[in-house]
Amino acid sequence: MTRKIVIEPITRVEGHGKVTIQLDDAGNVAQSRLHIVEFRGFERFVQGRPYWEAPVLVQRLCGICPVSHHLAAAKAMDVVVGAGTGDGLTPTAEKIRRLMHYGQIFQSHSLHFFHLASPDLLFGYDSDPAIRNVVGVALANRELATQAILMRKYGQEVIAATAGKKIHGTGAIPGGVNKSLSAEERDRLLKGDGGPLNADHMVAWAQGALAFFKDYYKKHKAFIDGFSRFPSNHLSLVRKDGALDLYHGVLRAVDAEGRRILNDVDYQEYLEHFREEVRSWSYMKFPFLKALGKENGWYRVGPLARLNVADFVPTPLAQREFEAFKAATGGKPNDMCMHTHWARLIEVLHAAESMRDLLRDPDILGNRLIVKGKRQAEGVGIIEAPRGTLIHHFAVGEDDLIKMANLIVSTTHNNEPMNRAVNCVARAMLTKAKEITEGMLNAIEVAIRAYDPCLSCATHAYGQMPLEVSLFDSRGRLVSRRRKPNRRFRQDLQD
Repeated sequence: MTRKIVIEPITRVEGHGKVTIQLDDAGNVAQSRLHIVEFRGFERFVQGRPYWEAPVLVQRLCGICPVSHHLAAAKAMDVVVGAGTGDGLTPTAEKIRRLMHYGQIFQSHSLHFFHLASPDLLFGYDSDPAIRNVVGVALANRELATQAILMRKYGQEVIAATAGKKIHGTGAIPGGVNKSLSAEERDRLLKGDGGPLNADHMVAWAQGALAFFKDYYKKHKAFIDGFSRFPSNHLSLVRKDGALDLYHGVLRAVDAEGRRILNDVDYQEYLEHFREEVRSWSYMKFPFLKALGKENGWYRVGPLARLNVADFVPTPLAQREFEAFKAATGGKPNDMCMHTHWARLIEVLHAAESMRDLLRDPDILGNRLIVKGKRQAEGVGIIEAPRGTLIHHFAVGEDDLIKMANLIVSTTHNNEPMNRAVNCVARAMLTKAKEITEGMLNAIEVAIRAYDPCLSCATHAYGQMPLEVSLFDSRGRLVSRRRKPNRRFRQDLQD
């Protein structure tokens, strides 16, 4: 008897997708795939719109990471208006944008780790689904849950102060920003209003979150190290001196041994180095490095990749954590999927330190906000979004209308790694399995969840689907079916 297992939708992620797993007659996993099944086409929506609308329009891709799209599009339009490629803005404009971006990194990473990933860590991937959720986390560890909520709130307050509002702001415009901070806004974020929402508290809480994970790691090392582990290439932006830089830099990629396969190239030339493959069973493309081809050129992006690619972290507390992270693999690239959570929390600490440093910088109170120069026909903006490298590429006509848009988002870059993660766990969990259990299915989702995918960003998709697992015999006849109602977990958190 052959079996086809369908997990639909994947839960505790942004957006909607499904997994199919085909078992052969001997009970071995013959094929596994992560499918993205819907399509909206944002790259077409923006065509014909004035270029200055792009930083606001593209945010509608996502309610979780709108700042990333906002800034990537703004950086592309900086080039169009002749303001340079990220380092040509006024000091005030660049630092306001960086503060906005670190607020986004801080709130998004906090949301993902504490609300979406930690239930699997605290209770186990095969625990009762009734408690394996954010409510269960709150009941089991009230202090941790409260800090998570306040950390996310602080990040959103930073976004509101710099972008005008918490979601879908308007702060970044072609050539700069439309507002700086007032002294009152700066003091409120830096010192708080007598409560815990201040920069020092965020740094301390970020350190506490790292301590929580490292304590968990000591007790569950075999699981964290062994779950969904496979070698890969890694890609991210880095500063020109090799430092981790989430806002601007050059593109660098390393292979599984740490050898550079893309050596600090200008991201305006990304099309010379990347290609995208289309496969019939998914609306999400499969990017790869042109020089290495489809088979060997795929790569990971995101927190794990960034720490594998960077030479150092330019804030002292996060740098110490980075050194411990690198020491765990003897300096070699880390290929352990669950270590993405460790890397993500190091970035939370780096974001907290960076926000505190920027809030102490007098430039953020400045009034020189915009730079313009010689008009260009095209522009590329790349930023390190919470989930990884985000590319926005626009061509603009002489009539100021957008003629072409190409968006390659973080989750699209991670399409092949996520498929390999699904296959890795499916083979470990389902080979020769006589019964489908909810825990087995969730283990596959745990592997996907580690990438914190935003499927709606990657496919420009929208919709709701139930979770359904069907069992077929060797003649394709339905033997049994298990169905659960749709769960709008992350959307409800955003609401």
